[in-house]
Amino acid sequence: MRVAVNGRPSSENSYECAWHVLNQLKHVVSHLQVSSEFFAFLKSKTYDPNPDHIFKKNQDLLHADLFLSIGGDGTFLESVALVADKNIPILGINTGRLGFLSGVGFENAALAIKNILNNSYTIEQRSLVAVKTKSGTQLFDGFDIGLNEFTVTKKDAATMVLVKAYLNGSFLNSYWADGLIISTPTGSTGYSLSSGGPLVMPNAQNFIITPISPHNLNVRPLVVPDTAQLHLSVESRTQDVMVSLDSRSRQIDAKEEFIVQKAAFKAQLVRFEAFDFFDTIRQKLFWGRDSRN
Repeated sequence: MRVAVNGRPSSENSYECAWHVLNQLKHVVSHLQVSSEFFAFLKSKTYDPNPDHIFKKNQDLLHADLFLSIGGDGTFLESVALVADKNIPILGINTGRLGFLSGVGFENAALAIKNILNNSYTIEQRSLVAVKTKSGTQLFDGFDIGLNEFTVTKKDAATMVLVKAYLNGSFLNSYWADGLIISTPTGSTGYSLSSGGPLVMPNAQNFIITPISPHNLNVRPLVVPDTAQLHLSVESRTQDVMVSLDSRSRQIDAKEEFIVQKAAFKAQLVRFEAFDFFDTIRQKLFWGRDSRN
C-alpha cells in the first residue's frame, strides 16, 4: 500500500496520532510520503517515520492508494488542495475541535485503519468549486479549487464592496455587502452557514450564493444548480480585495473578475458504515438538545 500523510504541524495530538497510525501501518506500507512541513514537525518531536518521499505541493505528490489527513477541518481542506486532481482517497482523522470534515476521531483511528486494511469502507465523492480569473492570473499555485467555498471580501473594515454577479451570462444581482460566498454543499456547514446560508446535503448538486452582512436585508442566500457558471466583478473604494478558497487567502486587484464553476473532478472521501451526515449535524450543531439545562 502506498500512503501519503499530511498533518497539523503544531498539535501534540497530531504527533501522537501520526505515531500510532504509521506504526500500525508500517508492515503493509510499501511507499510512504509525508508533507514537508509535517515531516519537519515530526522530526522536531524526535520521530522519524522514514518516508520514501517528501512533498510540498500538488505537483510534488506522487500516486498513493490512501491520503491521511491528521488534524482538524483546516488540515483536511489543505489536504484536499494538495490531492486536487490526483484522485486519491482521503481519510480525515480529527485531532482538532469541530471535525465536520475529518470524520474519524483520534480515539477511533486504530479501528479506522483496521477497516481500511480489511477493505471495510466506501468512497464518498464531493464536488469542488473551481475559480478562474478573467486576466488568467493564478490565485493559488495553479490549483484554484476548493471543497468548501470561494469568497470575495472587503480588504478592511472601512467600506463595503459591490459584487456584481452573473449566472450563465445573465445578470443576477448587485451585492452591496462585506463580501460574497460561493459555497459547495460540503461548505454549507462552514462560512456560508455562519453568514445565514442554508444547510445542504453533501450529494446535492448545487452552489449556494451567500452575501456577507448585506446592506439590503431583503437580499437572501440563493441556491443554484452547480451546472451553472458564475461571473463575479467587484467594485471597491480600496485598490485590493481579499479572495479565499477554503483555508487559503490572498489580496488581489479589485478590478479582477472571477469565473466560478464546478471542478471537472471530485474529492474522494473515505467513509465507514457508521458515518451518517445527519448524525454529524446533530452532534456538531447540538440539534435536539435543550441548551437551558
